[in-house]
Amino acid sequence: MQPPTWDLDLKFDFMDEHRAHPHKKISLKNIPTETEGPFEGKEHARAFTARAVADIQALQYRTFVEGKQSLLVVLQALDAGGKDGLIRKVLGRMNPQGCRTFPFKVPTSEELAHDFLWRIHAATPAAGKVSIFNRSHYEDVLIARVNDLVAKSVWKDRYKQINDFEDLLVQRGTKIVKIYLHISPGEQLERFKKRLDNPAKHWKLNAGDYATRERWGDYREAYEDVFEKCNSKHTPWYLIPADKKWYRDASVAAIIRKTFEEMDPQLPAVDVDVEEIRKLYERESAEQKD
Repeated sequence: MQPPTWDLDLKFDFMDEHRAHPHKKISLKNIPTETEGPFEGKEHARAFTARAVADIQALQYRTFVEGKQSLLVVLQALDAGGKDGLIRKVLGRMNPQGCRTFPFKVPTSEELAHDFLWRIHAATPAAGKVSIFNRSHYEDVLIARVNDLVAKSVWKDRYKQINDFEDLLVQRGTKIVKIYLHISPGEQLERFKKRLDNPAKHWKLNAGDYATRERWGDYREAYEDVFEKCNSKHTPWYLIPADKKWYRDASVAAIIRKTFEEMDPQLPAVDVDVEEIRKLYERESAEQKD
């Protein structure tokens, strides 16, 4: 039996479909956590993802060699939202010579002695590079807010500080893509079960995850404020239905590919005589054969 021939040149606009409109109040209750989009099932989506990842690799190479622009990918999700899987299957396929992932954990004592953006700024990408934030500066208006780690007057001021910070990065040539992986409480619980059933994933177990589930509504409200207050044409949020992992991977791959295409990185102009180099090669090749 011949394998199916999938349409991998879809006209579906993943960016438009999943972008949170700037300065508009978002209700996560009204955004689905599960969809199949334009795909005819998971195998179609996986074939699409493989093609998109190959394109991303080529575009990242051009970005690295060009050395003028950079890309920052911000990943946010509730526990078990799928950030690690997305990095492993899609974003982590980029050449590590020009791409680095930063998993932001609980701040150290040194980091707490500085402003909340100090450790973040140090991880932003240099020209030609890509940085992936696995959690980010947004934790300081999410977990810090929900768990009352700082006063309300403090976290409320951080929205403007974040916007100013991201605007600075954009002005310096960094493209910013912010991804929220939107899962349902039921899917989260199923993923918790899989962690329990798989000893290789026991290192991820955390009793605190269940306490966080009790604050689901509080986190949803905090995220909705982030999408309203820290979202612009140049620093967009994309809200990805992530219950189906294969759709998560395909849609994010499509968005990152399109972002690179919009950046349109160019290989540097050749400043050597290619024909002269070819003659040198042919001479050496002939001598090698002799």
